[in-house]
Amino acid sequence: MKLWRTAAVLLLTAGGLVAGGSAASAAGTGPCDIYAGGGTPCVAAHSTTRALFGSYGGSLYQVRRWSDGATSNIGVLSAGGYANAATQDSFCSGTYCTIVRIYDQTSRHNDLTIAPGGGANPTADQGANAAALPVTAGGHKVYGVYISAGNGYRNNATNGIATGSAPEGMYMVTEGTHVNDRCCFDYGNAETNNMDTGNGDMDAIYFGNLCWFSPCSAGPRVAADLENGLFAGGNGSWTANTGRNSAFVTAVLKNNGTSTYAIKDGNAQSGGLKTQYNGSLPTQSGYNPMTKQGAIILGIGGDNSNGSVGSFFEGVMTSGYPSDATENSVQANIVSVGYGKSVTFPANGATYRLTNLAAGKVLDAVNCGTANGTGVQVWQSLGNTCQQWRFNSVGANKWTITNVNSGKVLDAVNCGLALGTAVNLWQSLGNTCQQWAVIPAGNGRYELVVENSGMVLDDQNCGTANGTKAQLWMWLNNTCQLWAIAP
Repeated sequence: MKLWRTAAVLLLTAGGLVAGGSAASAAGTGPCDIYAGGGTPCVAAHSTTRALFGSYGGSLYQVRRWSDGATSNIGVLSAGGYANAATQDSFCSGTYCTIVRIYDQTSRHNDLTIAPGGGANPTADQGANAAALPVTAGGHKVYGVYISAGNGYRNNATNGIATGSAPEGMYMVTEGTHVNDRCCFDYGNAETNNMDTGNGDMDAIYFGNLCWFSPCSAGPRVAADLENGLFAGGNGSWTANTGRNSAFVTAVLKNNGTSTYAIKDGNAQSGGLKTQYNGSLPTQSGYNPMTKQGAIILGIGGDNSNGSVGSFFEGVMTSGYPSDATENSVQANIVSVGYGKSVTFPANGATYRLTNLAAGKVLDAVNCGTANGTGVQVWQSLGNTCQQWRFNSVGANKWTITNVNSGKVLDAVNCGLALGTAVNLWQSLGNTCQQWAVIPAGNGRYELVVENSGMVLDDQNCGTANGTKAQLWMWLNNTCQLWAIAP
């Protein structure tokens, strides 16, 4: 496949034809064409939604089917165009799929695959649910990469990525409404051994609510993960970095490696970039000069800290320190895509039963309890209100899930962050430990993600017996974490 992609890129660069006979010269200009024109070419370009070069006609990402382990590459509708989501939908029909590879669109083949374990979490990560993030781009249905706790991608053997004190720039398009305050939703340069090896060994974009150097302005915000710190600007605390919570966010970071770094953000649907910081590198030991190692990460920290959540649609890394004019042109290009998202399910205020796919049983309040702390389990359907749940919107794809019989909400016990945290019923407290995202997996099934930890509602040990406990666990791409939501 790499040989095919190389050949395709060479043909397109030479003005040749792509499959179907469309001329590459008919394609538009992508972000990487803009960076190249500014003298800071892309050395990595990742997207599941579109081509980032006007001439690119190869694969964007690869999905693996749960039913038989087969894989399929998802390409573009035409050179320079948008992802062919219909290919994924057809291939995954009747089963479920995981994103297992995100192709680098440059000739350097800096593809991202599922991350191995590291110093913070020794267990290998999981790939993202391929159907979890349907959006529109250029008027076409496409899929982003939905990162839950435990998801992550990495490449430790890259080509052309900045090392040492070499300058680089990068951006990613993410969502301003899918964040938490755990470490670390990053895209960019990291250690090549999956360990925290010291200050200045990373140079990655972070986006989320985690405040590493207090005080911070309200998040979510773009910060520079330079290892052992998320720097909002200056030496870490920079309250002038006021963050951005638009539906889609352009997050920008550049670092000249020896003296200066800059952080910018913008609404990826309209307008320009705002410079949140532009000044000296941190004065703490190790950051001046930088000691970048040149791996690429997505959705995790450099040591595989993987408690974060986030959304990824596209991003690039450059050779050299991009100019403001170049970045402004890239932002205009991103805005022209017209990213959009519409969440129409579940219906606000509607009541449903939640049936676990593996167990075939419904989510149930133990003994129809009404007290704070009542446990939650799966049980055969009894048709009563102890097994009915009302969904009420509290934000962009954020819901409280209220047990109809008790009037109490589905809650992560003690706001736990550990694998296996129990769920129970509790009076509404208005916190993120009681707020849930409803994430499609395909075939009318959903994962339910609690906002504080990013973990999903799980049928403990895939149990099928009445009384099996419900708990929280990282996303594992299995049917024990999938739920039908129906009246």
